[in-house]
Amino acid sequence: MANSRAKNRNDYSLPSRQDPLSGGKSRIIGVEARRGGAFKGTLQRELYKNGAMQIKLLSFHLRQQRKATTRTDDSSAGGGGGGGGSGGRGGVEGGGGVMGGAPSSAVSTYVKLVLLGLIICISLVGNLVVSLLVLRDRALHKAPYYFLLDLCLADTIRSAVCFPFVLVSIKNGSAWTYSVLSCKVVAFMAVLFCFHAAFMLFCISVTRYMAIAHHRFYSKRMTFWTCVAVVCMVWTLSVAMAFPPVFDVGTYKFIREEDQCIFEHRYFKANDTLGFMLMLAVLILATHVVYMKLLLFEYKHRKMKPVQMVPAISQNWTFHGPGATGQAAANWIAGFGRGPMPPTLLGIRQNLHNQNRRLLGMEEFKAEKQLGRMFYVITLFFLVLWSPYIVACYWRVFVKACTIPHRYLSTTVWMSFAQAGVNPIICFFLNKDLKKGLLAHLPPCCRTPPQLPREPYCVM
Repeated sequence: MANSRAKNRNDYSLPSRQDPLSGGKSRIIGVEARRGGAFKGTLQRELYKNGAMQIKLLSFHLRQQRKATTRTDDSSAGGGGGGGGSGGRGGVEGGGGVMGGAPSSAVSTYVKLVLLGLIICISLVGNLVVSLLVLRDRALHKAPYYFLLDLCLADTIRSAVCFPFVLVSIKNGSAWTYSVLSCKVVAFMAVLFCFHAAFMLFCISVTRYMAIAHHRFYSKRMTFWTCVAVVCMVWTLSVAMAFPPVFDVGTYKFIREEDQCIFEHRYFKANDTLGFMLMLAVLILATHVVYMKLLLFEYKHRKMKPVQMVPAISQNWTFHGPGATGQAAANWIAGFGRGPMPPTLLGIRQNLHNQNRRLLGMEEFKAEKQLGRMFYVITLFFLVLWSPYIVACYWRVFVKACTIPHRYLSTTVWMSFAQAGVNPIICFFLNKDLKKGLLAHLPPCCRTPPQLPREPYCVM
């Protein structure tokens, strides 16, 4: 019994002393634990080293950028104020960029501020003066002057609302400091006034053609309320063209190269810019086609037929038939006629009245030609000042990765700004009625003295 217990005790104690597997497993687990801890520590050290290297690289790049910025500022400020930094190629996603997009120097900023301030002053003063002259002078309450009044008021609002934001953005270094909603509102108004001018000039060209080619129809139908209907139609069409991009059909955003919030013209597959540009181009082209048709009509009707006079000698003694009118008038004026005036003389008076109306019609015809010439010059200046910017927009639309020279783009933008102040100058140069009204309201010291007629004299 004792031997069996000792044997069992020895059996149970053998694995703990002599089993090689248990001791081997514990040693393997301990080695793996030590290796895992070493690997974890090595990984942490490597991550720390990589993070330190990344921080060093980032600080190095920041120092390089600061040095490059300092060199650019020194080069733009030195050398007598000349030479800006060289800009890389900019790009717009899906569209064109601008080449040479370096920040403008202080001199160019000052020049831009002065030019834009001058444009705002000329536009506000000139358009307001033309509007007041049309409103105060009853002789100017006609259809063409109503349309001119609408154009002047639109340019006044554009100069008073849109241009000051451009002025502030230039002063802040070509940056928009207001909200996104205000940018959309300003861009909407800029596009609205552009399309309004195009639609109104087209309607004016049609009315000018009707006034000369179909004068009777024009004089009967072109009333005050007809003009109001035309103006309302023009504003409705302009709002319909400018309003969809507000809901991101296309894009209204701040364009840094143009210093304004405007429609972003990109590649035609990226947004709806192609439809806008085609509509504007078609309107301008159709306006010039109407004026060309008007010029052809005036060229064909440049020779007037002489009026055929009825002979004043009577061929019979009854004073009836051809020639009786003149003899009856001579007899009645000489005192041979008794009683009321013969019917033939009533015909003479009617013919004289019709002749006076014909002469007045010739004066009206000359006045209509003068107005047509003035409005055509306004349309021509609109084409000249807006066409370079339209070309730049088409460049962005049809060329996917184009680069527009910065000087060309800035020049075209400022030409479109100048269009707001050109119309009053053209009106005062080419319209005698507006010039007379302006001189009548000037103080006596500013008026030109009237020239006295020279009488012939003889030297004794």
